[in-house]
Amino acid sequence: MATVEVILKQKVNGLGAEADVVKVKRGFARNFLLPQGQAYEATKANLRHVSHLKELRSKREAEEVADAENAAGKLKKLRLSIVLSLGQGGKAFGSVTTADIAALINEKSKLNIDRHQLVLDHPIKTLGSYEIPVKLHPSVEASVTVRVLAADGTAGDAGSDED
Repeated sequence: MATVEVILKQKVNGLGAEADVVKVKRGFARNFLLPQGQAYEATKANLRHVSHLKELRSKREAEEVADAENAAGKLKKLRLSIVLSLGQGGKAFGSVTTADIAALINEKSKLNIDRHQLVLDHPIKTLGSYEIPVKLHPSVEASVTVRVLAADGTAGDAGSDED
């Protein structure tokens, strides 16, 4: 297949960010990137404008990091409690998943956290207090404390008060 070089005007998932010169298939460039205004043809004249696009890219990336650090500060202060139903013998009915935790964070803090940003190896099926890492940005990671309580209000560990 024939390929062509294009200069990206904006971040394109799976391809690159502003000012990146990438090789793509000619049809993808002609039918999608160029008509959508997401790229320029990589001509000699257009390659001279790459410095302006790099400035825009650095501003956007700085804003993303600042937003992530702000959200990290909010998450560190956040204390969440979630109820897990238990049967006889302390066996859990269901579990606490990343979707449950993300919904609780979004409800309590007004942050827009996606469940894929939470790093949880396996669903939580026991009572207790857990530190859940949150990937806000490739260079910014925070953690949020989640207390899992039984339906009657008891926790697996004694101590801090619930939210």
